[in-house]
Amino acid sequence: MPQLKAAKKDIRKNQRRRTKNDRWRVAMREATHAVRDAIKAHDKTLAQKAYQAAQKAIDRAVRRHVLHANKAARKKSRLLKSIANIAAK
Repeated sequence: MPQLKAAKKDIRKNQRRRTKNDRWRVAMREATHAVRDAIKAHDKTLAQKAYQAAQKAIDRAVRRHVLHANKAARKKSRLLKSIANIAAK
């Protein structure tokens, strides 16, 4: 347990930051799951609309330093590739 007042405050700050980060991470995860569900249903228009929301959520997570920029780019790229594969089938 922390002894110093500053250490106790750091714990409180970390808890607040963790809950905020979790919120952004969950929003991003839900948005990407919506895209995946649309892809599984072979609904390209729904997948594209869901992708726009997912792209916003991913970019917000990057801006808030919850997600690394390269990982965000990789996620968006893979989602787009999956959407493009719907048309091919």
